[in-house]
Parts: sequence; C-alpha cells; structure tokens
Amino acid sequence: MFEGQPKGLYALALANTGERFGYYTMLAIFTLFLQAKFGFSAAEAGQFYSIFLAGVYFLPMVGGILADKFGYGKMVTIGIFIMFLGYALLAIPTGADTMGLAMMIGALALIALGTGLFKGNLQVMVGNLYDESKYSTRRDSGFSLFYMAINIGAMFAPTAATAVTNWILGKANLSYHARIPELAHNFLDDTITPENLATLGRLQAEQGYVGPMPEFCQVYLDQLSQAYHYGFAVACISLIASIAIYYGFRGTFKHADYNAKTQPKTGDVAVEELTPKQTKDRLVALVLVYIVVLFFWMAFHQNGATLTFFARDYTQPFATGFMSLGISVWNLAVAAIAVYALFGIFQNKKKVVPAIISVACLAFLVYQYIGLPESTPILPQIFQQFNPFFVVALTPVSMAVFSSLAKKGKEPSAPRKIGLGMLIAALGFVIMAVASIGQPNPTALSAGAEANLVSPNWLISTYLVLTFGELLLSPMGISFVTKVAPPKYKGLMMGGWFAATAIGNYLTVIGPTLWDKNIPLWVLWAVMIGVCLVSFIFIFSIMKKLEAVAK
Repeated sequence: MFEGQPKGLYALALANTGERFGYYTMLAIFTLFLQAKFGFSAAEAGQFYSIFLAGVYFLPMVGGILADKFGYGKMVTIGIFIMFLGYALLAIPTGADTMGLAMMIGALALIALGTGLFKGNLQVMVGNLYDESKYSTRRDSGFSLFYMAINIGAMFAPTAATAVTNWILGKANLSYHARIPELAHNFLDDTITPENLATLGRLQAEQGYVGPMPEFCQVYLDQLSQAYHYGFAVACISLIASIAIYYGFRGTFKHADYNAKTQPKTGDVAVEELTPKQTKDRLVALVLVYIVVLFFWMAFHQNGATLTFFARDYTQPFATGFMSLGISVWNLAVAAIAVYALFGIFQNKKKVVPAIISVACLAFLVYQYIGLPESTPILPQIFQQFNPFFVVALTPVSMAVFSSLAKKGKEPSAPRKIGLGMLIAALGFVIMAVASIGQPNPTALSAGAEANLVSPNWLISTYLVLTFGELLLSPMGISFVTKVAPPKYKGLMMGGWFAATAIGNYLTVIGPTLWDKNIPLWVLWAVMIGVCLVSFIFIFSIMKKLEAVAK
C-alpha cells in the first residue's frame, strides 16, 4: 500500500493534514457558533455556512488560473499566510454586534481566499508526481493515501473543538447543554414560550447559576461564544505546522512544481500531446463529472449543518456500551492503527512487528472498554469525527479490494466508482429518514415539543455509509481530473472540480432551509435521497463517453 509511492506524496499529504485539522476544527463548530453568538435561525446559519463553503471550494478555480501562470508552489505559500490571517481574525472574541459580524465576514473571506490558493494547487503537485512513468500506475492509490492523510487531520478536529469548549465553559463553572443557547436568545428577545421558560429555569438550576435569569442567559452566551472563538485559534497553530512541513521537506516534491509552461520536455516525465478534438472531449467529460459531484457535496456537507442539528436536537447526548469507545478520538486512532497493522501482517514479509502492534492495539481497546463509565457524554460536533475515522480505517480495505479486482482485470473505472458512490450516499440518507419517522419537526421543537431522542448509532451508521460513498467518489474524482485534464488546463480543471464542489456546497443551504419549514423531518432526508439517485442514473447514462476519455 505504501510501497512504490513517490517520497513527495508524504510531505504534501502531511502539509495538507495540518491545514485540514485547523479547517475542520473550525467547521465542526461553525453553525453552532453562529446560532449561539448571533442567535441565527437554522436557515440563517445555513446561509453563512453554505456561502462560506462555496467560497472555499470556488476560489481554487481562481487559484488554479493564477498557478497556471505563476506556478503552484508560489500560490500554495501565499495561500497559507492569507489563511493564517483569516483564522487569527476569527479567533478574536468580539461583541455580537454589527462590528463583530463584519469582522467575522472579513475573516471568512480571507480563509476562503487562502484555501483557494492552497488546496487545489497542492493537489495538482501531487498529481504531477505521478506523471513520471515509474509512478503512473500508482496514481489512484496515491490519491487514496493523500485523501486518508487529509482525514487524519479532520478526525482529531472535533475533539480539539470540544476540548476548548469544555475548558472555557468549565472556567466559568458552566457546562454545555444543547438547548440553552436557543432558549437564552428567545428569553433575551422576549419570544420565549411559557413551556420553554420553565425548561430554561430548570437548566439554569442544573448549571448551578444562582443569579437572575437575564444575567445567566447573557453570561452563558458570552462564555460559549468565547469558547468557539478560541476553538478557531486552533487553526492558527495547525497552519504553523503545515508551513514547517511544506518547507522542511520541499526537496522531495520540488520537481513536481511545474505547469504547462515549465513542464520538462525531456526525461522521465510523460509529455502528452492532444489534438483539439481530444482536448474538447476531455473538457466535456470533466464538466459532466462536475455536474454529478456537485449533488454529492450538496448532500454530504449536511454534516456541518442539518446532521449536526439532528445530533443536537434529536440524538441522546450520551453513549453507552461498545459505542462509548468511539467517543474518544484516541480509541478511534488506536483502532485505525490496528486495521493497518492487520493488513501489514498479510502484506509484509516481516509479520512479527505488525502482529505485535495488532495485539497491543486490541488489548488497549479491551482495557478501555472494561474501564468505561456507564455512559459517556457527547457534544453535537463530536459526531463529525466518525466520517474521517471511517475514511482512515477503510482506505486500506478499499485499496485492497480494488487492487485485487485490478489484478483480475475487473476494477471499475473512476467514473463508474463515482456513480456507485452516489448510490451509496442515497442509502446513507435512507437511515436518517427511518430515524426521523414519528419525530416532531424542528418548528414544533421550538414551540416546546419534546423530541424522541434516538441512539447515537443512527448518526454513526449514516456517517459510515456516507463514507463508503465518499471513498468511491472524492479521491477517485480528483485522480480522474489530474489524469484526464489537458496539460495546459490542468490547474484550471482542478479548479473546476472545486468550483463544482462550491456549487454543491452552496446548495447545502437547502437542508437548513427545509429544517425551518413546518414539514415532516423525514422529507428533508428524502430530498437528499432523490438528488443522489438522479445523479447515479445520470452518470451511468453517460458512462461510455467518460470511460472513453479515461483510457
């Protein structure tokens, strides 16, 4: 799995890991922050969330155009420093007034611009590593490893955000409760119902706060907002690590920092000459793939929006039994190590070391399970660690499966994998639809209705199924773009991938908008199921055209 890969892959992957850790720490709490600090509704928070995500994934197209002219490495470096400035501004605690809102918007714009210069161009350099003939057959596996590294950073992000939240609230002798922010805003706005007023009084007593209720509401909102600001500061630290890795190991990938103007004309780098028709066919094929993937990201990125709202409002705030193990990210990390060690037993000639690691990891997990408390508390954002964990743990499984199929000449093409990913994503939202049957809708909850809190296993299962779809679609899609894109448009086409993702990310606003509508909750998930199924049918209807250009 790791053998035969270019050394530059690991340096670029680790640089991206640090950046993604900070980004997903911020994203894990972003909509919760908007609602807690500014009192936004789900639809209003969803608008900010979707516009920000759209900017993050649209601006790589601009970054790609600039990189095609000035070079990928320069854009990556400039992007890191712009991101750092944005996160630093976002980490400054401000008032929930017009100035605070304007400062947040400015910070988000800087983060989106910096990411646009950094993200796509770094991945183009990864693709350039595989233009050398000795690495060309390892392109798909290389991008799977790169994608796994991204998710290692994402896996630890919710825990970092949760630790900061608990630390700041704990200093004020407070603890997190999902209902308090909305009820506190309703009280301060004088829109609270009598039923919710009684609930707020009970929650204040549970917090041990003996002051008047108006003071409690303001103090709680201020402390929680400050905790979220400090959580954003984590990204600044992770970006320092990223730039250190990028420059410390630049010698391993410096040769991959070339564009169409500076591409080597001799040596071991494959130079591809295309006719105008071939160029057009490839561009058309890429645009068709972009159309499909935008609907995937529309559904998938509900993780920071409606899936997080479901975790907060409809899911038990604790885990019991075996699933409690997964609440600690360190247990998840050990489980992932165990998976890789088990694969190492079968793949390496020296089997003793991976066998020892496997036994040690399993023993650690058994020890942790024996010492589990009766229940383990869960904050809403913690569920977002399961998707990256599943990506990390399942990457060797998917690579082994596809490697076995490749040896038999039966490995599906990248476009076929993308289509199957859409079908599997639809199945993930079927789980959410079943979990939502019979639940009062969010409008009823705001009026004082009680939700029938479901087991955390529903959300965890959804993330597991969505991860299967993601592994088929995202790394394979990026690999497909770097392989099919005409050389002189490589940066632009990678930017196009992110632009399609941006459109899909903006469309995530459909989820929060439906959340605020007075409709059955399961209808929201049915919409996601529908768009995934339509995309699945569409991509298989054009499969021959896509596979022809991918040969």
